[in-house]
Amino acid sequence: MSTTSRELVYQTLNFENPARAPRDLWSLPIATWQYPNEYREIIETFPPDLASPGGHERERAKVVGDPYVAGEYIDEWGARFINIQPGVIGEVKEPLVQDWGEDAGRIHIPREWLTIDIDAVNRECGASDKFMIGGPCPRPFEQMQFLRGTVNLYIDLMDPPPAMRDFMREMHHFYCDLLTLWCQTDVDAVRFMDDWGAQSALLIKPDLWRDIFKPMYRDYAEIAHSHGKKLFMHSDGHILAIYPDLVEIGIDAVNSQVFCMGVENLKPFAGRITFWGEIDRQWLLPHGTPDDIDRAVRQVCEHLWRNGGCFAQCEFGAGAKPENVRQVFASWDKVTQRH
Repeated sequence: MSTTSRELVYQTLNFENPARAPRDLWSLPIATWQYPNEYREIIETFPPDLASPGGHERERAKVVGDPYVAGEYIDEWGARFINIQPGVIGEVKEPLVQDWGEDAGRIHIPREWLTIDIDAVNRECGASDKFMIGGPCPRPFEQMQFLRGTVNLYIDLMDPPPAMRDFMREMHHFYCDLLTLWCQTDVDAVRFMDDWGAQSALLIKPDLWRDIFKPMYRDYAEIAHSHGKKLFMHSDGHILAIYPDLVEIGIDAVNSQVFCMGVENLKPFAGRITFWGEIDRQWLLPHGTPDDIDRAVRQVCEHLWRNGGCFAQCEFGAGAKPENVRQVFASWDKVTQRH
């Protein structure tokens, strides 16, 4: 009997010598609009092993506009984005929160996300042999940036106002309730994200991160593992300084920019955490050749594969060449597939 996608992912996360590296292709609308045929061919040739069930909320949080269409978009929390490039997400220019004491009450915490139909989620999980990652994606640091503005938030974090601390506690409780609810479904994993890195360092001092955000993430891990679920995390940028913390917390898989940090610098963590991608989307995917991609995949495999512990993952985003995206999965199959 052949191994299912779900079994393959578990073997990879548990370092149990899977038959090949699991596949996971992320795509932005700008790429799929530009290369619809090429995208379809990649998906058909290299079917993904991970999937996510629909939200199945009985109540839908209000949004205005479309995050991937030029113009204005207001998210579920009330943050207002301006987008000038169709196919990607815009930026917040006028933060909703100008003063925490006066404006925190204007924030809408989207409790509609808690109205999921668990039976519907379970039916979708039961109908698939893919590894299912569930639910909306908590992002406390980024969501506060969207609400307050990045520069303002960095200043606030140095001496958080009481009203900001109150909001953070409320937001954290909401995210914990959300993860707990999804952990009561038949999904295999839950996830969260926050982009923590600039090009060469963490965006804030690691000690400040450990004081404010690490306890939140530890709670997420405890919720997931107490329900028998895996925990996945995404963060862009150079986050090498907090990798030991992510391992300590018990996060099972991290999607991070391994080429930004230097693949060889992550070698001490191989076999201790799974690298949920990626292949360099800043330079190699848009500017490299298929041969460059093949060498990059082999480099990741050499340094980070330990009878598992790596995903064949990349992002088909703005500027990425379809032939390079395709090569990512062809090369991972070649270097890890057992015949």
